[in-house]
Amino acid sequence: MEVLKTGCYRNKGDYMRKITGVMVYYYFVCKRKLWFFSNNLDMEYTSELVGIGKLIDENSYDREKKNILIDEMISIDFLKDWKIIHEVKKSRKLDEAAKWQLKYYIWVLRNKGVEIEKGILDYPLLKKREEIYLTSQEERELMEVLERIRSILNMDLPPSTISKSYCKKCAYYEFCYI
Repeated sequence: MEVLKTGCYRNKGDYMRKITGVMVYYYFVCKRKLWFFSNNLDMEYTSELVGIGKLIDENSYDREKKNILIDEMISIDFLKDWKIIHEVKKSRKLDEAAKWQLKYYIWVLRNKGVEIEKGILDYPLLKKREEIYLTSQEERELMEVLERIRSILNMDLPPSTISKSYCKKCAYYEFCYI
């Protein structure tokens, strides 16, 4: 399997499959959730918390051009002058996952020739924001993460459960614990 500069990869069946920003986010949250999602078991539409997050995104930063979909792979909440990517989040609970998702967006756009300076994680309810940069070391780490994501996507069965504090609020909870 090879990582292509587009964020796609060649699978067992030699077809191209895209790694989405959501997949990168889920990788850092829960590899089992990533596997369910990538196998078309999308339970997020049933989650009240996801619905609240979407409302926050829709009702924040009204003057910005929002939800920019690129190659059906990444969905950027909004951009400033094609130099700064903004990602809107409800809380900082899964901060590490949000940072890597934003780093992936920076990587994808840079590989498409867009000179992205940085990303900003926006937390409108908290009235906070955090600047995110992608270093060359982090880019190498991201390549390793993409390899591990591909491995998970090619598994026949989901990874084992993880038992984190946020599991009880997860849309996939019943798949794991009931």
